[in-house]
Amino acid sequence: MNHDDVGDPMDQSAALSEVMAIKGIIQDQHPVDFYALGVAGCIDRLAAPLRRAGVTVHWHTPHHGIEISSSAAALLYHVAQEAFSNTLNYAGASELTIRLNAVYHGIQLTITDDGSGFEIHAAPSGRRHGFGLLMMSIAVHDAGGTVDIDSEVGRGTSVRVTLPLD
Repeated sequence: MNHDDVGDPMDQSAALSEVMAIKGIIQDQHPVDFYALGVAGCIDRLAAPLRRAGVTVHWHTPHHGIEISSSAAALLYHVAQEAFSNTLNYAGASELTIRLNAVYHGIQLTITDDGSGFEIHAAPSGRRHGFGLLMMSIAVHDAGGTVDIDSEVGRGTSVRVTLPLD
């Protein structure tokens, strides 16, 4: 499956009022229901504030029917929440691409924006910059996964998380 948006447009309009950025953090006002919406559907709901800000969201989800544990689904959801919040607050992006792929013995989520990017190895400046990415990396590593963050000033940012499914 390769498309720009996930779900029915009527469902998306309802999601616009239910998902918002509060103090810079994208939050869903309703409980996350991975069973009803699937991982991609839940993550797509989080993109509503980005769409409202004019960011075009592209989806690439070539897998079908892969079993993902609730803990892996929740972790992917929180990774997307952090990445989307950073895109909304700092990137100035016009496009965001989300890929959810089955990989050898795992699941991989890649979120790429065309925003301003940042210098990965530079010392953080300002209040709490980089804290969310650090906490996300710790959680993914604790789950046995890997995090790759690629960014360059003026060239956008890509966050790739791979979690084992064994």
